[in-house]
Amino acid sequence: GSQCIKALKEEGIEVILINPNIATVQTSTEKNDATPGADRVYFLPIRPHVVMDIIHKEKPDGIIVSMGGQTALNVGVELWKTGQLQEAGVEVLGTQIPAIEATEDREIFSQKPRRTA
Repeated sequence: GSQCIKALKEEGIEVILINPNIATVQTSTEKNDATPGADRVYFLPIRPHVVMDIIHKEKPDGIIVSMGGQTALNVGVELWKTGQLQEAGVEVLGTQIPAIEATEDREIFSQKPRRTA
């Protein structure tokens, strides 16, 4: 996560982080030239309604769901499938939802190598 934040900040992108683990406060908000931290950090649970509340408040252009573990993946997929991200005009950056779904579903995933061979 910290490398992702660093890369985004190097590109001049504003970073808003949702982090349910208050114990990581040192790394989430720490800012210096070597390790720029997020612009804003919300220490809240990663749940669909919480994420959407923050999206409505912050109005981001995009969201990265692949950097927050299984919970972020599940919430991201749910918000995409229900159309909430699209309705809010939020683009999924990085790993796209169909790729996430394919890796989460053993049957879909097992078919992928056969198609590319």
